[in-house]
Amino acid sequence: MTRVSEYYSLGRTQGTLDFVDVDTVNDIQVYVDPGSIRYLQDDWGKQCLKMLETFFDSVLDSVRSNDKRRTVALLSQLREPNETHLGISRGPSAGRGFGSKMGASFAEKLAQSEAAKTGLIQDLEDTAFFIDGVDKDIVSDVTTNIIRGPLITYTQQMAELFGIPLENDVVSGPVWNPVSLEWENGFTELPTPDGKKLLLVPKVIVRRSMHMSRGEYYRNHLVPVLQEEEGDAASRGLAGAIRTRGGRKATQKEIRRKYGSTKPDVTRETLKRPSVYEHYRQIKRQVAPQPLTHRELSVTADTPMPDYERLLQDVIDTPSGKADATRYHNAVECLLTAIFYPSLSMSDKETEIHDGRKRIDISYTNTARDGFFKYLIRHRIQSRYVFVECKNYGKDVTNPELDQLSSRFSTLRGEFGILACRSFQDKASFLRRCRDTARDGRGYVIALDDEDLKRLVADVMAALNPDPVDTSDPDPAPIRPVSEYPLLHERLKELHG
Repeated sequence: MTRVSEYYSLGRTQGTLDFVDVDTVNDIQVYVDPGSIRYLQDDWGKQCLKMLETFFDSVLDSVRSNDKRRTVALLSQLREPNETHLGISRGPSAGRGFGSKMGASFAEKLAQSEAAKTGLIQDLEDTAFFIDGVDKDIVSDVTTNIIRGPLITYTQQMAELFGIPLENDVVSGPVWNPVSLEWENGFTELPTPDGKKLLLVPKVIVRRSMHMSRGEYYRNHLVPVLQEEEGDAASRGLAGAIRTRGGRKATQKEIRRKYGSTKPDVTRETLKRPSVYEHYRQIKRQVAPQPLTHRELSVTADTPMPDYERLLQDVIDTPSGKADATRYHNAVECLLTAIFYPSLSMSDKETEIHDGRKRIDISYTNTARDGFFKYLIRHRIQSRYVFVECKNYGKDVTNPELDQLSSRFSTLRGEFGILACRSFQDKASFLRRCRDTARDGRGYVIALDDEDLKRLVADVMAALNPDPVDTSDPDPAPIRPVSEYPLLHERLKELHG
């Protein structure tokens, strides 16, 4: 097994990489989940969502208008995306999902589907509920095909960030155009380990199972409705009702025996009660799926957990001064990428703004579902992107460095950032300057020196390895999740003070 990080000698492991560090030959059993993409608020995520919506709307329009030629034309371009190395193949990536005939087969099944014709199927995820032979691997493959264009862009961005060589004139594969509503083919630049093209996939859009679960829907939504109906029918003495003793509710086993639990069974009963599935879909849309944690990725992909203490030591061991500015920049990015995932993702360095006139040392996309960075969103502190400036000075940072970071802020990009530096002779004075900046409406800057980074790492380690709960304590201290980052809460409170 040779992972991307090993093949290209990146000097990193999964915890400090934004993409899934796949084996360059075999597959890792995680899947691209369109349900996760729906909650990305950055430009890349919105582009992916537009592609998903326009493609599947086009497919459904062709099904409902009985335009079989158009349906086949849209779906026949789908291919097995072996270049991502995600899924369930055993051995080299191949042999699962969409083969040469699968697109046509999928088109035929959709064309014959009452769930598609009646509007019960609205999104790609719905097909796993109501189309025979479609499950998470197919949904993942279709999603990857549709967002191939943004994935190519993402791969090129990661290649530039980490110095991964790109091959010219690589066949892109079909790329969906959300404006013309047609597939396009061309040539692009991609990594080609051992002569085979590679597409990198962000960690935040993969899961071990889909957010929308047919089993969950059946057990927790459809079955209870069927139980209520059976109870009502039995109370009225209707023929065919499940008879129970003492008026008890029919069990799930009895429901399965009468109605079945296969996909055709679920489809049949849901078509009679479409509001049940609509309610389930609405509930799932209200709750964003959690990205895979470091530990889940470690277990699933057999990769090491982040070594936070070593990453911190790499920062501490970097000499201050201009000569080691790049080394410090890289060490801080490694550490923060590991610490802040999955709250922050899509890391990028030297991001250009204002037509290249200004650069941001490190930028992240805020993908938080809870904790401190979600707190920023809830309290309307613009933080769609979070910026980090790194100052490896052997002296105090002062107003020019603070103004440099705040000048990168905007209501569209974000108004929250972190200024990483080595130490302060008068930290209290600089924190007051940060408070002045916030009060003047120029954004929120939290300064973190080496000692603060030590505190951040200590907090993360304490959250990952909490002390045993003292059962005799009537008021035990709450166990904080990693994403709380209490130091950041404290500093933000000082900015408001």
